[in-house]
Amino acid sequence: MADSNPPWKSAGGDSTKIGFTNANGQKCLGHRDVKGTDHLQYAYKVECTRCGFVYRANGSDLHLRKCPQCQGGAAGIRY
Repeated sequence: MADSNPPWKSAGGDSTKIGFTNANGQKCLGHRDVKGTDHLQYAYKVECTRCGFVYRANGSDLHLRKCPQCQGGAAGIRY
């Protein structure tokens, strides 16, 4: 059976490419065209490489995000 979900996508900037991991250990897993909460941003799936927590964040925040679970970062985007 085929997967009905669209594929995960990267964007043009380094921090919005699938696999990018910032200095705080937050790894970009891509987006699926779901709008974020910041102007003209998508909600990216992000995984903390320290504790495994998965959440969503605006592409404009990926370079500086901290994990909401283990690093006291801002809460992720709900969708």
